[in-house]
Amino acid sequence: MDNNPVMRGITWFATHFIGLFNASADAFTSLLTGILPLLMVMLTFMYALTTWIGEERVTHAIQWAGRWALTRYTIMPFLAMLLLTNPMAYTFGRFLPERYKPAFYDSTVSFCHPITSLFPHANAGEIFVWSGVSAGVLQIAPDKYATLAALYFLVGLVVILIRGIATQWLTGVLIKRGGHEETFKRYDEAYEAGRIQGVQE
Repeated sequence: MDNNPVMRGITWFATHFIGLFNASADAFTSLLTGILPLLMVMLTFMYALTTWIGEERVTHAIQWAGRWALTRYTIMPFLAMLLLTNPMAYTFGRFLPERYKPAFYDSTVSFCHPITSLFPHANAGEIFVWSGVSAGVLQIAPDKYATLAALYFLVGLVVILIRGIATQWLTGVLIKRGGHEETFKRYDEAYEAGRIQGVQE
């Protein structure tokens, strides 16, 4: 029977078929005992921290970070992802003038993966990206895992700053090319007057 190619094929299929589900069960168990409790604790802590600080203070911090390009495309996306997580983080864009919103969105969405290296709760649904990036280092040099996480995070901040500035420049070009300068001037005046979308006057 061992030399029968049909039986060998059936045996191979049966072994690997159940092996696939065994591997899936092992992965599921490792998630239940590893990353899931960590994510739940971090999410609870961040919600508690936001409650303790107070929504008004958090809002002021976000508005402060939106004043300058350097902080608007680094600190503001970081705070948005840290406190609100993906996808609610994009709602912080309502504190910005209309002309800066595309660049803020670009910066924030580009930070969805780098932030998971240090704060996995910020984008828990896509933690598999960071797991894939770090899997090789974790297996070959576990002592370098923290270094990789910090570098991944810092490089992400540099990248979102570059993307934010580039998108802000492109938005300005498109506004001018499309003849929408007067429209955005009215938006700017409304923003200066305190009429911010989603915020009570």
